[in-house]
Amino acid sequence: QVQLVESGGGLVQAGGSLRLSCVASGRTFSRFNMAWFRQAPGKEREFVAAVSRSGSYTDYADFVKGRFTISRDNAKNTVYLQMNSLKPEDTALYYCAVREVAGTKTIPSDYDYWGQGIQVTVSS
Repeated sequence: QVQLVESGGGLVQAGGSLRLSCVASGRTFSRFNMAWFRQAPGKEREFVAAVSRSGSYTDYADFVKGRFTISRDNAKNTVYLQMNSLKPEDTALYYCAVREVAGTKTIPSDYDYWGQGIQVTVSS
């Protein structure tokens, strides 16, 4: 089993920044591919960003490219999502996810463990 705990969410004005953190426990963190997804009310959960086990490869949804940065610190069992130039449409519940097998994927069903989610609200 893997436990994931997200933090860093909150309310911010449009154009502002937030940094989300997700701490993993229970298994060897460096073996996991990690990702962030988000889900707005009435919408499906969507891929935001992913990072490979070593951190050398990252992938982003088109709507966050150039604004969001995913990174990880394997010594701290933590993955981060730095969010800059936030827009009201970024408002959602953000989830951290673990994929145990190789490869960074963009579909929720490809991930094995999930955090409880953390709210990000961007006001206009």
